[in-house]
Amino acid sequence: MFLAKIKGNIVSTPKNKYLVGHKLLIAHAVDLEGKFIGKKDVIALDLTDAGIGDTVLVCQEGDAVQQILGHRNAPVNTMVVAVVDNIELTNS
Repeated sequence: MFLAKIKGNIVSTPKNKYLVGHKLLIAHAVDLEGKFIGKKDVIALDLTDAGIGDTVLVCQEGDAVQQILGHRNAPVNTMVVAVVDNIELTNS
């Protein structure tokens, strides 16, 4: 899993029948301060109602995503699993 910021939506009229009704988002990894890291965006299935600008927790592992969806039929391995409200760090 990794932290990411939502950069955009993907709108697609024709899509896999197991993705109908689900939202697809464009996410980019961020560090703990919310700064973009790396050069790659990912497409993530969203069931958390995240939106553009939200910091989210992204799971990028097919088996976990299949368990969340409850089936193995959707061609998905990346999913937004939480919208992050706050990050608190301690100096330990």
